[in-house]
Amino acid sequence: MILWAIAATAAAVIFILLFILYRRQVRKTCCQLAFLKSHRTNLRLTSGLPFRELDELVDGVNEILDLSREIQQNTRQSEAHLKETITNLSHDIRTPLTSLDGYFQLLVGSQSEEERQRYSAVIQSRIGSLKDMLEELFTYTRLQDPGYELELEPLDFGACVYDTLFSFYEEFKEKGIEPKTAFCDGHLRIRGNGEAIRRSIQNLVKNALEHGGGYISFSLFQKPGAVCFRCENQVENPEEIDMEQVFSRFYKADSARTHTSAGLGLAIARGLVEKMGGTITGELKGELFSVTMEFPQCR
Repeated sequence: MILWAIAATAAAVIFILLFILYRRQVRKTCCQLAFLKSHRTNLRLTSGLPFRELDELVDGVNEILDLSREIQQNTRQSEAHLKETITNLSHDIRTPLTSLDGYFQLLVGSQSEEERQRYSAVIQSRIGSLKDMLEELFTYTRLQDPGYELELEPLDFGACVYDTLFSFYEEFKEKGIEPKTAFCDGHLRIRGNGEAIRRSIQNLVKNALEHGGGYISFSLFQKPGAVCFRCENQVENPEEIDMEQVFSRFYKADSARTHTSAGLGLAIARGLVEKMGGTITGELKGELFSVTMEFPQCR
């Protein structure tokens, strides 16, 4: 009887001690949560008692905290991205709008029919530039949607390249540029989207025409299991080009942002090429800057 009393007393003491420790751990956890709520920190909840259920609870709360921190980080990045986007767009759109306003005032005040026609042509050109910039922004925005997909089908990559380059004949002639070409023969079959391929090639050619120094070359060639198109052009100030940023949104090598594009051409080309399962890379050798598109070949 005495042994049972001693055992019961010992069990009661142990239970009371465990209960006290458990409550102390709960208070400690509450204090930790209060601290995490009022401070931006990467600290995690800790448990000092050997209770599996309590450890599972602490681990679960820590997972929620980690997820919350990740969401907050993504939100801050999205806000910074949005601010950067608004700033860059405001700058880029302001340029043609300011020019439009100036030439419109000249048009209204001019008494010469010749001048009025010239001002009208400039205004039309500026409107075209503004439309192109807004179209670039719309396309780039669609490419940022993970659910956006292109319809792919077997097509002749070489034919897309020929047709797209031929459409720039007048631009080359106007600038006095005769591009050098090196094209392989045969049908180069890939799975892709014809419009997306033409848009990607157009962006590469426009970039070469806008930033090039007079020399432009195009290459169409095959690699084991792949077909490639390369656009190469001479650049005037290669030291100003950041190769790690050339495919980034709104990147422009000219810090003054003197060109009328939104700086989305190569970013859009990369997005379209990757949506079709291809790769796109850039390279700078001396004064020659090149961009290469590569797609898996199919039969």
